[in-house]
Amino acid sequence: MVSIFPPLRGRAAGERVILGLSIFVMLLSVLLIFLVLMHKGKGGGLSDMFGGGVTSSLGGSSVVERNLDRMTVGIAAAWIISIVVLGLLLSRGAM
Repeated sequence: MVSIFPPLRGRAAGERVILGLSIFVMLLSVLLIFLVLMHKGKGGGLSDMFGGGVTSSLGGSSVVERNLDRMTVGIAAAWIISIVVLGLLLSRGAM
């Protein structure tokens, strides 16, 4: 099979990886902002729009809040790892 694209070699492959990782970091950033806004604050916040405004008298967080916390922590960890990898790739390319 003949490809119309030239094979990835050297610098072009690295630039595509950096571009892809940069786009991935931007998407994670938007998702992380959305997840943080979904958390319930003192005034309820954006989570009230999706049924998160009902408070429990037991003082514990609901299953939805715990799952939202887990998703936020997971996305934040993926964001931090992506930023570190992107920084290492950019510093290696600058040398």
